[in-house]
Amino acid sequence: MTKKIAVINDLSGFGRCSLTAAISTISVMGVQACPLPTAILSAQTGYSSYYCDDYTDKMEYFRQEWEKMHVRFDGIYTGIVASEAQIGHIFDFLDTFYQESAFLLVDPVMGDDGRVYKMFTPGLLRRMKELSMRADVLTPNLTELCLLTGTDFAEIQALKGKEELASAVKELAGRLIRCGPEMVIVTGLRFEETESGEKKIGNLAVNKNGGKFSAFPYIGGSFSGTGDLFASVIAGGTARGDDIFRLIDLAGEFIERAMKDSASEPAERNGGTNYEKYLGMLIKE
Repeated sequence: MTKKIAVINDLSGFGRCSLTAAISTISVMGVQACPLPTAILSAQTGYSSYYCDDYTDKMEYFRQEWEKMHVRFDGIYTGIVASEAQIGHIFDFLDTFYQESAFLLVDPVMGDDGRVYKMFTPGLLRRMKELSMRADVLTPNLTELCLLTGTDFAEIQALKGKEELASAVKELAGRLIRCGPEMVIVTGLRFEETESGEKKIGNLAVNKNGGKFSAFPYIGGSFSGTGDLFASVIAGGTARGDDIFRLIDLAGEFIERAMKDSASEPAERNGGTNYEKYLGMLIKE
């Protein structure tokens, strides 16, 4: 029987992020992505102008109708959340569908490069922390890790060497693991190789038994949706039973190729990466 993941996120007509990235990525991995939209946008919010249809009040209808269908999910994956009310609906959804056999992956989208997104009030941040502590797998970037642990971002960002950065991030991830998540995967960590000075970017996975750092050459630039692609690969692979540490390598290689492709042409950051042609990398033989 085909595995199913409930994906709770917004849908943007342009931007190659959120549900657009999740549905295509999870589907090619042989897993059914069942979208529960939190909002419908003409384009992702990085664009100068966009239309947004808020679906907060409609989220409960999805939960009710799916409950009537007696559906079961192998995983639940949450992305960007725009309000405390939406997190309330997510908790109701978890009460209904988060069974023992299912996993919960939370991508705590709150900010990047040391900046918090404007919508994140202290109340919303508090609720996101509550949701994050329910997760089996948590995929924050460094900014979000610092927000979740009350750490000074600049202090951690100043660590340039791989070993010192990894040590600091492991300690912070360990704090979260002691409060709930089984696995914390911190994405987009930038550092310099000590001997060569080569700039790299990587993802560090931490659980109670230790950690693994998977790194690649830093291409430079920034593209919309790379975090969504990463979390989607982890979600899809977890549903089909892949080893989590191999998944981290696979996700990194997939995104590296997409970013290289996009960097080779005058692609705009808001448009996301040219990942579609590399989806075949995710198919399991």
